[in-house]
Amino acid sequence: MGFFDKLKKINIFSGIANMGSELTDDFYDELEESLILADTGMDTTLELVEELRRRVKENHIKTLEEARSCMVEVIADALNAGDTALDLSTSPSVVLFIGVNGVGKTTTIGKIGHQLKEERKRVLLCAADTFRAAAAEQLTIWADRSGLEIIKQHEGADPAAVVFDATSAAKARKADVVLIDTAGRLHNKQNLMNELNKISRVVDRELPGCARETLLVLDATTGQNGLIQAKQFKDAAGITGIVLTKLDGTAKGGIAIAIAKELGVPVKYAGVGEGIEDLRPFDASEFAQALI
Repeated sequence: MGFFDKLKKINIFSGIANMGSELTDDFYDELEESLILADTGMDTTLELVEELRRRVKENHIKTLEEARSCMVEVIADALNAGDTALDLSTSPSVVLFIGVNGVGKTTTIGKIGHQLKEERKRVLLCAADTFRAAAAEQLTIWADRSGLEIIKQHEGADPAAVVFDATSAAKARKADVVLIDTAGRLHNKQNLMNELNKISRVVDRELPGCARETLLVLDATTGQNGLIQAKQFKDAAGITGIVLTKLDGTAKGGIAIAIAKELGVPVKYAGVGEGIEDLRPFDASEFAQALI
């Protein structure tokens, strides 16, 4: 079973298959509607359908089945917004996780930490979300479950101070990767920017030249709201990649295409369940196949 078989597919081509084998204007209208229903968004949908029309004409495609295969390629290409692998080229490397509360950020950190440990990397978790009650405790549960080291302070502590402790520990313990949890409140963009800038300055000062990623964790079920969130976080913090969670529920998945196309930011991980193995590096071709 493929990883995205768990995705509750809208099946973009359902309903279109009964329209006969001709690629008429009605076919393209139906395809547009299906893509919009799949959370792909209006602008991205129009671009995808226009690109399909161009390739159909260029490659003299006549049948629905050929168009389906071509559409898989169009979507896979649209998702290609950069390297989907994490840059962990230095020891230590730093991965900062941002995103609003409730998207599965802490769980995502625990799962990625577990996977990196399986790759024989020494991983340090940093509980810099000091505002949400029980955030550090939740991350500690993941640390205990996966046998990972964790750096934390009391609730309400200065997040940058926790990051300082973590970077110091990473140097002393010769850690390979530091995974940093951050507060998930987006009530004030200036506050968010200030806090993330402070954390960033600590990392720059303590680990100059280290490889860094800033991953935005998004709940796929939020659809177009996820795109708005992603735009806000990109403006406020600069992001190098997206982690898309909860693709196993009612999520349509098209939001991944919209984010990659409109923001130029690659989806690096996708989550399709609660299990520790249900978060995987993102594969654009496999995802496009599942969607179509």
